[in-house]
Amino acid sequence: MKTAKASERTAQRIELHGIVQGVGFRPYVYRLAHACGIAGQVSNAGGDVVIEAFGDDRAVRDFVARLPREIPPGALISEILTTPLDDQLHERFSIAPSSAAHSTAHGLTPDIATCGECVAELFDPADRRHRYPFLNCSSCGPRATIVEDLPYDRERTTMRHFPMCEHCREEYENPVDRRFHAEPIACPVCGPHLTWRGVLEREEALAAAVRAVAEGGLIAVKGIGGYQLVCDATDEAAIARVRAVKARPAKALAVMVPDIGDAIAGAYLSRAEKALMLEPARPIVLAESRGTLPWSLAPGSDRIGLFLPNSPLHHLLLHDLDRPLVVTSANLPGEPMITDDAEIVTKLGREVDGILAHDRPIADRYDDSVAQIVDGRPRLLRRARGYAPAPLPLPEAVATPLLAVGAQLKHTCAIAVGGQVVLGPHTGDLDSEESYDAFIGTAEKLTRLYGAEPAAVAHDLHPGYLSTQYAEELERIDHVGVQHHHAHVVACAAEHGVAAPFVGVAYDGLGYGDDGRLWGGEILVADYTGFKHTGRFARVPMPGGEKAVERPARMAMGHLFGPEAGLGAIDLGYAGPFLNRMDEWEIAVVRRMIERGVNSPLVSSAGRLFDAAASLLGLCDDNTYEGEAAMRLEAAAGGYGGRPLPWQITERDGLWVFDPSVTLQTMLVDARTQSIGRVAARFHASIIEATAALVKIAAYRAGTTRVCLGGGVFANRILAHGLIAALGDDGFEVHLGEKVPPGDGGIAYGQAAILAARRARKDER
Repeated sequence: MKTAKASERTAQRIELHGIVQGVGFRPYVYRLAHACGIAGQVSNAGGDVVIEAFGDDRAVRDFVARLPREIPPGALISEILTTPLDDQLHERFSIAPSSAAHSTAHGLTPDIATCGECVAELFDPADRRHRYPFLNCSSCGPRATIVEDLPYDRERTTMRHFPMCEHCREEYENPVDRRFHAEPIACPVCGPHLTWRGVLEREEALAAAVRAVAEGGLIAVKGIGGYQLVCDATDEAAIARVRAVKARPAKALAVMVPDIGDAIAGAYLSRAEKALMLEPARPIVLAESRGTLPWSLAPGSDRIGLFLPNSPLHHLLLHDLDRPLVVTSANLPGEPMITDDAEIVTKLGREVDGILAHDRPIADRYDDSVAQIVDGRPRLLRRARGYAPAPLPLPEAVATPLLAVGAQLKHTCAIAVGGQVVLGPHTGDLDSEESYDAFIGTAEKLTRLYGAEPAAVAHDLHPGYLSTQYAEELERIDHVGVQHHHAHVVACAAEHGVAAPFVGVAYDGLGYGDDGRLWGGEILVADYTGFKHTGRFARVPMPGGEKAVERPARMAMGHLFGPEAGLGAIDLGYAGPFLNRMDEWEIAVVRRMIERGVNSPLVSSAGRLFDAAASLLGLCDDNTYEGEAAMRLEAAAGGYGGRPLPWQITERDGLWVFDPSVTLQTMLVDARTQSIGRVAARFHASIIEATAALVKIAAYRAGTTRVCLGGGVFANRILAHGLIAALGDDGFEVHLGEKVPPGDGGIAYGQAAILAARRARKDER
């Protein structure tokens, strides 16, 4: 390298935050530095990348400008900090040893699906990694699921159990090789290998697994982030076995297909849905079914969840079987997916026809992510493999880490550090000891990886949530309760960087209000520290408490027999078809419960209203999984249009209240002469129009046009798209979560943002 004159030289220290480890970033920097003709070094430090660049002033400026423009797939730069250095003479640019020092922001990298070059090698008979189920390179492969500690180097991953062979070492150390500093690098000589029933190995193990599935069997496969149940997606008997093992009689099962052409054969895919399926995360994408796959995969739904293979092992299974496969998490009901080799044998060994395992340990369980397209944009419904734990923006930076422990259902937890929030992977519902232990393990690992004990913990107001109880038991730390629906709308606002104040629309099943009541259909005028309650849905009894969540018919009876005092009532004469379908004894019991106020808490819930409407229309009286009634109502409405049903809003105690009684009564009347689908569509249109009216009232009083939507009800595409369109037409700026789920999977992120803002406000005083 020609040395520039001293007067022309520049020396810069460049610190990069974001997803910059485990994505081939250091090799990328190395190659870019050589292309720009500069000297220096690059290294991992904590979860960041630090570069020292020396050379001609123009060359260094060119290098810094090109850094964010040409980054590898899967990388994300959230911040670049540059500071001058004393000039030093460097003959070349090198990759320096990593530093274990922690900085204020880190990027634990998500797993990345197998890249095209690796897939080509996988099926190339001349390649030394031909049909090797664990090949990867610096641009793809396992990351978060193998990391045990930061910085991200092989000795701090589960790959430390596999010393590199001579050939892998040469590739790892060669700056022009695709596997230069690829920490999970492996080959058939030195890497992990497959086993089948603990007897067969390698290709024989894979062949045995393929035979079992081809013959109609059900097998367990050790995937990237945990064990999965796998069977032929065209075999009704095999599908029934999966449902029996998971006690999942009706909830949709995801289908893995070899390529985008097979996905198009199974669903009507828009350009956006195709692009989403091809993202490096390879999420399950919900799309309109063509009806070419068995109805039993998603009964009662017009959509099907499809995804592409995310690992070499999945590519091999699909190639050898040449058919779509059901691929779903291996777990018992109420428990998280299994990652331990001994546990899968104990819990599911007798339920499957064999176990295709391998000897690479899984450091963290990661289920498959689930996404859909709404209003032309990708929206995550479950943030897990491929997306978590990528950092998210934090409106108020924090000096010390803060912990947020989330809610109870669709659980995630998070840690705020510097100007970012690291939202952990989907854990599931905290309904079992195993799920609770998984949550604690994730919280403790996040705390350890990010280098300091949290100064405070944010939790939900509901005292019965296990996450709340965990937070309250933590010692030597501030405990801050955050209202559930405030967290929902702030999660949306924080992701999109929305300025306060904004109108928050929080529609979900149930959440603890700051008045001790159960909320779920709320309009808030909010900022990042607090909110003013401006509107809600009418309160109705929830007969039997949680029993009414499981049985939407109970919620229908709540609307029929116990509307909020002072609001409208439904003429029971129009509810004949529903009441005739119910058991007389149950009707009598529920009426007495409501009249006497026995185990019938009043709830202002949008989610429970959708349940009631589905039951009144005869679509679903009992939920076999959370949200089933609402999903069937949405499916029935698909493809239909029509004007809204009548609706009314009343002012009560300083709040504007949506009273659904006239809407439900007209719905029952129209269901006698119109198709259920058309009536369901008109019900959706009513909720959209009434919500838009509530938003306009709140926005006018607050002097804002910014609106943030949050809560699990916004998984409903008809509602979300319709409300975004309706408010957008009136000049509102409407936001819905994209990288953060609108449901309880985003609560921890909202909690973290609120806690950070409150502490910043406190520090300013």
